[in-house]
Amino acid sequence: MKKDHKAKHYVLAVVLIVVAVLLDQYTKYLAVTNLKDKPAFVLWDKVFELTYLENRGAAFGLLQNRQLFFICIAVVIFVFILYCYIRIPKTGKYLPLRLCGIFIVAGAAGNLIDRIRFGYVVDFFYFRLIDFPVFNVADIYVTVSFAVLLLLVFFQYKEEDLEFFGKKKGTSADGE
Repeated sequence: MKKDHKAKHYVLAVVLIVVAVLLDQYTKYLAVTNLKDKPAFVLWDKVFELTYLENRGAAFGLLQNRQLFFICIAVVIFVFILYCYIRIPKTGKYLPLRLCGIFIVAGAAGNLIDRIRFGYVVDFFYFRLIDFPVFNVADIYVTVSFAVLLLLVFFQYKEEDLEFFGKKKGTSADGE
């Protein structure tokens, strides 16, 4: 693959990450300005509402006030996804894998920005019907992308389709 075409893939990935992070940050800004110190905004009675929550831990309230830990985890995720992204062939067949990586990074970055700026993550979506933990757009990026990634790896791609992860760069027929 030509270098300029390969570079285009990386530029588009960065642009998509930036746009996704900006969308996440904008929704959190709206949550802070419209929901903080106010009662929940009910969208569907006893089912779904918007409520402001400052999450200092992980999902389900785990690891409260461990900001340095979460920052380190985010950096590890970025490095791992970058390593994988570079190895993924730049063909249409692997576009879903690349998109999963892009949105996992965007979600991790969105929550990392909150942790660095505020010391907590702004959450605001709440499924009251099942008492699901309050979450945000970045969480949706990560959760949906990870679920799709698992489905792709287990049901879409064959083992030989993913061999490029186990080979040194340049030794596989990876479409470059």
